[in-house]
Amino acid sequence: MRLLWLTENYPPSPGGMATSCDRIVRGLRAAGAEVEVVHLGRRGAVPLTEDPEHALRSLWTTLAPTIGDYTHVVAFGGTYPLLSAPVYAAWAGLPLITLLRGNDFDTGMFSLRRQPVVLEALRSSAHVCVVASSTAPLVSRLAPATPVTWVANGIDTSEWAILPSERQKAAAWRAEHVEPGRRTIGLVGQLKNKKGVRLLLDALAAGRHADRFHVVLAGDLEPGIEEWLAAHPEVAHTALPFQDRYQLLTVYAACDLIALPSFYDGLPNVSLEAAALGIPLLTSDAGGLADLVDSSIGFAFAAGDPHGCRAALHHAALAADDQLAALGAAGARRVRERFGVAAETEGYLKVLAAVR
Repeated sequence: MRLLWLTENYPPSPGGMATSCDRIVRGLRAAGAEVEVVHLGRRGAVPLTEDPEHALRSLWTTLAPTIGDYTHVVAFGGTYPLLSAPVYAAWAGLPLITLLRGNDFDTGMFSLRRQPVVLEALRSSAHVCVVASSTAPLVSRLAPATPVTWVANGIDTSEWAILPSERQKAAAWRAEHVEPGRRTIGLVGQLKNKKGVRLLLDALAAGRHADRFHVVLAGDLEPGIEEWLAAHPEVAHTALPFQDRYQLLTVYAACDLIALPSFYDGLPNVSLEAAALGIPLLTSDAGGLADLVDSSIGFAFAAGDPHGCRAALHHAALAADDQLAALGAAGARRVRERFGVAAETEGYLKVLAAVR
């Protein structure tokens, strides 16, 4: 099994999609598959900045002499992989596997530029994989002839832990920045519009528990959030820059809860990372979050529902410390049992084997 893997998201590119791509590729390689990654984009081996059409056509010239050595073409997220992979697969006479990520579908289907690209990729694929179970029927209604399989994101918990030094650093930070008696609630990652940051902040300001929380915003903020925070001094907060996932361990250690109030989403790595560390989650039921979170591991509400978000904050504010600890422990068990890398890799291997 030898895969030609096209992606815009791969290290050294930052962000959760690059992390996921690297993890999946490593898992497949460890299982015996050969994976040749073609990294498209500004940080990639195939730059697309000035003349992407020429770059993609020239790439085929490079690939053509040995294209018969591959067994599959795989498109992993991003407009240009979804644009080029169906063409390469058709010219090579190989099956196309599309690993559909949240942004490709959720916003791509409503983009004048990207919608035709996404639809063509879905309908040209021998198989499509999604990271949220709720996405599968939506894809099937747009590409009814294409098989769709849900393969949840995974996390390797063997080396994912908070060190004593990181806990000490987090405790020192809390002592300096957080008033005694307040719970810290973290929002982590690329905090774009879809992540529902403003929804959570509005619910916190409108409820009766703003004085019970300190909000930690660790990542790139959507426009307008800094102005909102300046206009609401009653919401205690700290804004931190975007950080590598291992740098975030100190941030996780400083948080009593991690919030993902998304309007729509895939299955964010942050949710798995926090749950694996035993941190309770406060999330919407968007996308793959519904596959992960329920009342036994956190506080969930319907995506986009401000009253539900306020209720979730209310329950989180009133929960006893031992209740939060129990929720966190249950979340860590769930991640270990259901969202490991081995299960993720096996899911993709089954799909690849089915269309060889």
